[in-house]
Amino acid sequence: MSSTKIIAIVLIIAGVLGLAYGQFSYTKETHDAKIGPIEMSVKDKETVNIPVWAGVGAIVVGAGLLLAGGRRA
Repeated sequence: MSSTKIIAIVLIIAGVLGLAYGQFSYTKETHDAKIGPIEMSVKDKETVNIPVWAGVGAIVVGAGLLLAGGRRA
């Protein structure tokens, strides 16, 4: 399997997942403070929204790569 086909499949899967879920969250640890034996940190939950056009675009580009890669072989 060529690298072009692998990239195309990954783009299609990412686009479908982006359309299905629409957003993802992650936790970021910030504001570390150390005062003697006491350590403090703050965990912030960040949410990233995935636009619909990005999901559709990834699917279209992935399908285009898949079709273009099949014609070269």
